[in-house]
Amino acid sequence: MKWNLRWAAARRDIWRPTQLLAAFQEVGFNPSLSKVAAMWSNQPVTVRLDDLDRICAALKCTVADLMEAEPVAAAERTTELPVAVGESGSVRPVPRPSSGGRRRAMPPN
Repeated sequence: MKWNLRWAAARRDIWRPTQLLAAFQEVGFNPSLSKVAAMWSNQPVTVRLDDLDRICAALKCTVADLMEAEPVAAAERTTELPVAVGESGSVRPVPRPSSGGRRRAMPPN
């Protein structure tokens, strides 16, 4: 996903995280300035749906304006998956080496 918060904010003539915080506070969304600055400068790992609704209300935009789907890189799609037993390969389970007749020790009490 591509995070377009700056683009959505620029459409409302918001150019700094402090201005964005003021817009958030107008709709009753009160995150810390450090959280706003992190959303401003980086793509967040997670965003709560409630917060996403408030961000959209403050910027008068839609979720589609904030996030844009990006195609998966070709390198990620071409990774080979292991072949299952019985498929068109001759992959067979390998037995474990024997313990030589020794028994395992009991765990301590």
